[in-house]
Amino acid sequence: MRGIWQKMERDRVLTPEFRACIERVYGERGKKALEAVDAGQVKRYLDFFVVVGRSSEYIVEGDFCTCSDFLFRGRECWHILAVRIAERTGLYESYDLWYQDTWKT
Repeated sequence: MRGIWQKMERDRVLTPEFRACIERVYGERGKKALEAVDAGQVKRYLDFFVVVGRSSEYIVEGDFCTCSDFLFRGRECWHILAVRIAERTGLYESYDLWYQDTWKT
């Protein structure tokens, strides 16, 4: 799988081949990640990536996510996969502000 990530980063495009590989290797998590990227649910702020989920927004930094799947199971969640895909393809919304500043009201 490492080769597919490197190729995706080099080509900066999400091809049908990459999609099929992600779904084959990651199953339902891969499918959810691809859907999030396609729907524009991955956002890049100055401090974090954020993925909009069904009920909340989840902060992703490296191999860490604030979702319950990651926190309780300690495994790679679909939010992390979505950020990996978005980072390598440029398919994310970029915001020139700190995410933590959006918490202030």
